[in-house]
Amino acid sequence: MKYLITGGAGFIGSNLARYILDKGHEVTVLDNFSTGKWQNLTDILDKITLIKGDVRDRETVDAAVEGVSAVFHEAAIGSVPRSVKEPNFAHSNNVNGTVNVLEAVRAAGIKRLVFAASSSAYGDQLVSPKVETMNPMPISPYAANKVACEMYMQAYHAAYGLETVCLRYFNVFGPRQDPFGAYAAVIPAFVSNILQNKRPQVFGDGEQTRDFCYIENVCSANWLAAHAPAENCTGRAVNIACRSAVSLNQILNKIKSLMHSEIEAEYLPERVGDIKHSLADIAAAKQMIGYEPLVYFDEGLERAISWYTENL
Repeated sequence: MKYLITGGAGFIGSNLARYILDKGHEVTVLDNFSTGKWQNLTDILDKITLIKGDVRDRETVDAAVEGVSAVFHEAAIGSVPRSVKEPNFAHSNNVNGTVNVLEAVRAAGIKRLVFAASSSAYGDQLVSPKVETMNPMPISPYAANKVACEMYMQAYHAAYGLETVCLRYFNVFGPRQDPFGAYAAVIPAFVSNILQNKRPQVFGDGEQTRDFCYIENVCSANWLAAHAPAENCTGRAVNIACRSAVSLNQILNKIKSLMHSEIEAEYLPERVGDIKHSLADIAAAKQMIGYEPLVYFDEGLERAISWYTENL
C-alpha cells in the first residue's frame, strides 16, 4: 500500500513517515519546506517518494495523490503566535490548502483522509477534561483555521461520501521537533536552552497545564484512523492525548533534574491566544478508532531528551 503525508518533512509528518515505512508500506511526502526540514528526511530519502510543492497548488497535489490508498493531511502553519501576527497567511495555508487537498482526494477517488486537527479548538473553556461534544471556542486564528477544516471534513463526508477523521492533537512532543525560532515548542525549547546554558523562557507564570502526548502515540492514532471502520469516519473529531495534565513549571523541573541543571527560568508576559489549561477525555478515540496511549509523559520526556542531547 502507498500513503501520502502532506507536511511530511515536519515534526509529526516525518515521524509518521518512518512509522509507515516500518510497517512495510510505501510513502509519498509532499512538503514545501517552509517549516519542514530536509534533515528530518535525510536518512529515509531513498525509501520515500518526495515531492517538493505546496498544498495550495492543485496540480502538485494531484500528482501527489496518484496511486495512494489514503492521505494523512499534516501540512499547516502550526503556530498560534504566528497566526495572530499573520492571519491571512495562516488562513491561506491551513484552510485553502486543506480544501485543495480534499478536492484532489475526491477527484482521485481516494476514500480515506486523516486530518491533523487541534486541541486549540476548545479555546480557554473552564470545563475539564475537554470532551468532543463541547462547542468549539477558538481564541486564535490558528484555532479558527483548524475548526473550519473540521467542518470541511464533515461536509465532504456528507456531500461526497469521503471517509474523514479529525484527530485533535494535544501538545505533541518528541524527536525532530524544532527547538529553535520564535515559535518553538516548549519542551525542545527548554532542553535546547539548558544545553546552551541559557535561561529557559516561560510565558506567563508557568502554572498553565497541558496534556502532552508523545509522538509515538500520534503516529499510532493516525494509523488506526486510516484503518478504522468506514462507519466511524464521518468527519467527527476525536482527542489524541494521554488524559494527564502537567504544568510548564513541572516540566521544567523534570527536565532540569534529568539534565542535572540548576538554571532558573526567565518569566515573560503571557502571549495572546495561549490557553491556560488543557486536558483531554480520550474515550471517543478509543471507541471510534481503537486508540490508547502507548507512551506516557515521563517515559516520553526521557526519550525526547536523549534524542535532543544526541542530535542538537
